[in-house]
Amino acid sequence: MLDHTGIVVTDLAKARRFYDAIAEALGLATVDNFEGSFLLGKGPEQYPYLWIGRLVPSYWVEGSRPGINQMHIAFQADSKGSVDEFYRAALDNGGRDNGPPGLREGAGDYYGAFVLDPDGNNIEACVRGPAARG
Repeated sequence: MLDHTGIVVTDLAKARRFYDAIAEALGLATVDNFEGSFLLGKGPEQYPYLWIGRLVPSYWVEGSRPGINQMHIAFQADSKGSVDEFYRAALDNGGRDNGPPGLREGAGDYYGAFVLDPDGNNIEACVRGPAARG
């Protein structure tokens, strides 16, 4: 259902380090886009993708800036191990804890981890299914 989404960051190098690390943990890729941005997804020209860059979008209202409206993005993981790896990679590359890996109360068969990226966006990795795919 999703084609793409995007976030504006304040420091492209810090963002690239963070998103390169979590992409690897989740079996995804980051690819250069245009100067000042890159894409995170399954691969070049594959959808959906996350656009990450420093360019000010034409649709921003006056007063917008990176981090003013925290974004939440949840990536599908293949297993609990992938969620755990995502969490470690994020913390080792500029992310901050926003909820360690674990089953989420009231969410059914759902295992996830939450981190804040270098600009404070809430980034999650999760797995659903039989016992959250042990």
